[in-house]
This record gives sequence, C-alpha cells and structure tokens, in this order.
Amino acid sequence: MTAASNAPLGAARALRGAIHARLAADTPLQALVGNAIHDVPPKDAAFPFVTLGEAVVSDWSTATEGGSEQALTLHVFSRQGGRAEALAIASAVQEALHEAPLALDGHRLANLRATTAEIRRDSDGRTFHGLVRFRAITEPL
Repeated sequence: MTAASNAPLGAARALRGAIHARLAADTPLQALVGNAIHDVPPKDAAFPFVTLGEAVVSDWSTATEGGSEQALTLHVFSRQGGRAEALAIASAVQEALHEAPLALDGHRLANLRATTAEIRRDSDGRTFHGLVRFRAITEPL
C-alpha cells in the first residue's frame, strides 16, 4: 500500500483526534457531559456521554489533487429528562463542530458540516440515543 492510497485513513485518524480534542475543550458541552467523551465508552460508563462513532471514508481525489470525504456519526446517550437532555447534548455537539476550523496532523480540513441529527429511544425504554452526523472534506498537506 502506498502512502497516497493510505492518505484517506490517515486523514480519518487525524480528524477523529481533532474532533475529540475540540469536544473535550468545549465549555457548553462540558457543562452537559463533563469529561464523558469516548471513542469506546467503558462498560460502566455514567450517563450522559458522547462517543465518536462510525466513519465512512471515501477517496475524494481529483486528477491533480488528493483528498478524502468522511461521513462521521457521533452518538449521544442520555437517561434523564426524556429527549430534552439528549437534544441539548446533540445541539452542543453540532455547535462545537459545525464549520469548526480544526487543525489536523498532516492534513487540511477543507470543511466540516453537520448534516443530520436524530434522537430516538433505545429498546431498553429509558435510554435516549442521539445520532449527530457530519460530512468532512480533507486534503493532504
């Protein structure tokens, strides 16, 4: 595998790191979830919390320029206040990341946009699960 063919996954790793750092430093989000921002939540994670979820990474290169497109999903989990707390946390995640000028290691973030959000009740009947989706375009430096 050449460095060029591995570039989209390197961009994905860099973007996930920058997103985690941005969320961990965001005061409004911290007021809602504290430091509970996880790549994979611990088995006994306290509610509420946010996880960095799925990423679909696609080559976005042209004939002359490299690049990648990423479709990202962040998950919000709440067990308080019906949908209200999950909505508030999802909104804070969107505010923290939509069009944020994140610095990526080895890549340039061309744009990061919130695309959709959804709040649903999980099958246990008491957990509200938010899915906040983003689209990012990155280019190698």
